[in-house]
Amino acid sequence: MPVATTSPATRSTVLHEAYRTLRPGPGAPHGPLPPLLLALTVVTGLVDAFSYLALGHVFVANMTGNVVFLALTLGGAPGFSLSASLLALAAFAAGAFAGGLLVHRLRRHQGRVLLAALLLQSVLVLGALVTAWLSAAPFPSPARQVLIVLLGLAMGLQNAAARALAVPDLTTTVLTLTITGIAADSRAAGGAGSRIGRRLLSAAAMFLGVLAGALFLHHQAPVLPLLSAALLLLATAAATATAVHRAERTNAPWAQLR
Repeated sequence: MPVATTSPATRSTVLHEAYRTLRPGPGAPHGPLPPLLLALTVVTGLVDAFSYLALGHVFVANMTGNVVFLALTLGGAPGFSLSASLLALAAFAAGAFAGGLLVHRLRRHQGRVLLAALLLQSVLVLGALVTAWLSAAPFPSPARQVLIVLLGLAMGLQNAAARALAVPDLTTTVLTLTITGIAADSRAAGGAGSRIGRRLLSAAAMFLGVLAGALFLHHQAPVLPLLSAALLLLATAAATATAVHRAERTNAPWAQLR
């Protein structure tokens, strides 16, 4: 039986989509937002790896996981914390609420929404970095709670901003629909096979962030995931500020919030 292989044309399409996600052209509908959101996806991986491995099996970005953890805890499964999951959910919701306020106040400009969210998120992650550095692992209960709150607020804020920007397949925190789209929209399933390159990049960005965070913690460097996340946020904020300045000079259409 012949083995199915990927055609050169399909590989070329995937690579082209990935390239255009990383380096959007001048007329790209979402401007520079895709690579910026990919950077935030790496941040998500870093902080969720840190929170799960260093803060007691809790996520600060993946709220589906926390709902599952809550159910497991109530069902008597060991190794999970009811209070930590509830605290993460509450902090994330508060961050998303703050992000909603931000979005509605800056509704007319996508770049300003992202830049404001990034600056606030950077402050929160830097606060978590200082807390982790001063406390040292294994973190005592009060420090864990502070870290969960700060990181939950930061990730809720990020998620609200990414949701408002609405760049397809780049939610920065959720991969379930992205992976579903890779399979369900494939040509083998009868779909158009569009955006596979972008979707694969999104999954790869999350994977790399989690992998880096796990390696840092495995080598007894629990502060490094937060340091890496903070530096990446600041670099993304600087790139966003540059993009906003250019968009305001040229009245670029991507900057208008949809």
